[in-house]
Parts: sequence; structure tokens; C-alpha cells
Amino acid sequence: MRAIVYRKYGGPETLELAEVPEPKVGPDSVLVAVRAAAVNPVDWKLREGYLDPVLDTIFPATPGWDVAGVVESTGVSVPEFTAGDEVIGYARKDVVRDGTYAEKVAAPIRALARKPANLTWAQAAGLPLAGLTAYQSLRTLGITAGDTVLVHAAAGGVGSFAVQLARDVGARVIGTASERNHAFLRSLGAEPVNYGAGLAERVRELGTVTGVIDTVGGEALEATRELGMPGERIVSIADHSVTGLGGSYVFVRPDPTDLAALVDLVETGRLTVEVAESYPLEKAADAQRRSAEGHTRGKIVIEV
Repeated sequence: MRAIVYRKYGGPETLELAEVPEPKVGPDSVLVAVRAAAVNPVDWKLREGYLDPVLDTIFPATPGWDVAGVVESTGVSVPEFTAGDEVIGYARKDVVRDGTYAEKVAAPIRALARKPANLTWAQAAGLPLAGLTAYQSLRTLGITAGDTVLVHAAAGGVGSFAVQLARDVGARVIGTASERNHAFLRSLGAEPVNYGAGLAERVRELGTVTGVIDTVGGEALEATRELGMPGERIVSIADHSVTGLGGSYVFVRPDPTDLAALVDLVETGRLTVEVAESYPLEKAADAQRRSAEGHTRGKIVIEV
């Protein structure tokens, strides 16, 4: 089968289309014929070796943790799915090797849920990792009706989900974004504000924030500090230094119950998936270059 691989850490030029063996299907896994795989910042960070201290990589490695596709076969202890089922998943494994930028992937059932019926393959692939990250971040903060949530980079993949999920529970949302994405944020129910110098003051003019979701780190987290927020009301998915403020660093984990909840929100029209760009498998390097630029509205997807 065809898959994207990299044989050493490095830039996007290390990615190549190759013929690789079809993955083996363990007892608690299913073989998925991939229709689409989302591109996430963690993909190119892994490729460049940033996560080597915490995750083993076996070369040649295929990137990708998000998948949408059709079950081809199941492991011997899998009653949950059968061949022909349409599924989505955040198919993270403990070792980086057999990812989702491929024609087929073996995915553990703990990572899977059924595909939302009202999404395209590209949209469906964009839901798991980013959607779960937003869902679990909001749960960490305990956001409820009456809260006012500040979402940094609110037009991005995680940010756009965080806006919608917070609005769904009745919270008010202020979202940072460039001017070109303000109309998009308003369509999701957020009040947009420009990021950059003076951000804290602009946010104060809109009201008192009771929770912050940081998807950027660095200057965004510094602006959060200027708001004088209690540390326990801050979550970052991008900057470990949030713990020095008393906040929480969230690294998303696969959870089929959480993923099923997101599917329900999509199918009932309370959550949408914005696809910014789509690339064929052989253009995976271009997709990762685009992701690394930042400032993408919604999700970047590879269609197989």
C-alpha cells in the first residue's frame, strides 16, 4: 500500500510517498481504509523531533493521528465494529511509526467512533484530535453558562471548536484572531478581538473573563497573565509554562466516549467543522508546510 514516510528527523522535504507493508491488526484494533487524514501541528513537530524525549519513533515513520475511513477488518476481540462501518478516530499510539497518512491504518478501538452522517470525509477527519482537545480543555476549566471564555487563536482548528463548544453550554466567548477572520468568529457566536500588542486592554474593554483557553503560547500566554486571571482558570495546549501560573497544560487523549459526544453535537447541528484546505496524499509535505505557517482558519486535510 502507499503511505507517506520520513526516514529521519528533519524538514518537510524528508516526507516521501512510498510502498509499505499493510499494517497488522491487533486483537483490539481494526483495519481502516483511509478516506481522509487531518494535518495537525503535532505532525510536523514529531517529524522535526520535538517530541523525541517522550515518544519513540521507529523509522521509516508514517505521520498522522487523525483519520476518517471505512473498516475493512477487525481484531479478534472487537465486537464494536464490523467491516463496512464508517469511522473516525484520533488514532494515537504509544510509538510513532504507522500513522494515518496512508491508504490503510490499524487503529485501536479506544480511538474510534462512528463517522457523523452529515459530514464529508474531509470534514470528518478534521474532527477528532482538535475537537477532543477543545472538549477536554473546556472540561478541565469546568466552563458553564455564565462564564466568559477567552480563546486565543479562535479561528484555528482547536480554537473554532472551543468557541462552539463553549457557546453550546451557554458561555460568552471572546476570541482572538486577525481581522480577516472576525466575520467567521461572529458566525460561530464569538466576539472577535485583534491579537497583538495591547490585547489585554482590548479584552478588558469587552468585560471580565472567567476562563482562558490558550492554543498559541508565548505572547498569548503573557497577555493572559496581564489580565490577572487566577491560574486555575487558564488552560494551554501549546505552552508548558502555563503550569507556572497555576494553570493546566492539556495534551489530548483518545477517548471514545468524548468522541461519540462530539459526533452527537455534529449530527444535531450544534458543532461544525471548517476545512480550510485539502491536499492529495502525495502533497503531504505541502500540507505540513501550510500547517507550520499558522493562522489557518479551520482544518487542513489530506484526502486519500
